[in-house]
Amino acid sequence: MASAQLYDPDETSTQLALAARAGDLDALDRFVRALHLDVRRYVAHLSGDAHSVDDLTQETFLRALKSLPRFEGRSSARTWLLSIARRTVADDLRYKASRPRISRYDWQLAAEQSQPRNLPGFDDGIALAELLDTLPGDRREVFVLTQLAGVPYAQTAAHLGCPIGTIRSRVARARTALADLLAA
Repeated sequence: MASAQLYDPDETSTQLALAARAGDLDALDRFVRALHLDVRRYVAHLSGDAHSVDDLTQETFLRALKSLPRFEGRSSARTWLLSIARRTVADDLRYKASRPRISRYDWQLAAEQSQPRNLPGFDDGIALAELLDTLPGDRREVFVLTQLAGVPYAQTAAHLGCPIGTIRSRVARARTALADLLAA
C-alpha cells in the first residue's frame, strides 16, 4: 500500500523559489502569492508601523528577487524570505532612527495663520511671533499647538510622545514666560 504524499508548504515554496531562480515566471508568481501573507504578517509584527507594512513587504520581495539567483535551497524558502524581511525591517528602523523627527506642525506657520490680516491687531501677531521666538523650542511647540492651533492636550501629548502632564507644564511655563516678557 503506497503512502499518501503529505503537502508541505515549506517544501512547496522552496521548489517554487528554485524554479523561479531557473527562470520560471509562473513559479515566481506562485512563490510570491504563497508567501505574501506570511511576510506581511511578520513585517507588521516586527515594525509595529501599520503605515509601512505594505512598503516593507514590497521591499522584502524586491530584495528577495534580487537575491534569488543566489538561493540554493539549503533552508526553506520561507525561512530565507523571512530573514530578508527581518533585515528589511531592521534597516528601515535604523533609517528612521537616524533621521530627526519632524513635527507635523510648523509653529511659525500656525502663529501666522491664527492672525487675521489687514485687520487691527495684525501687528500684535507679529509681536507674538517675536515673543514666541524667545521661548525654548519644547515650550514654544506645545504652546503653539495647544493655544494657537487648538490641538487638544491629549493629542499633542500623543503626537510628541510624552505624558499629558508634561504638555500642561510646558504650556504653563510658556504662558508665564510670555506674561513676564509682556510685563517687561
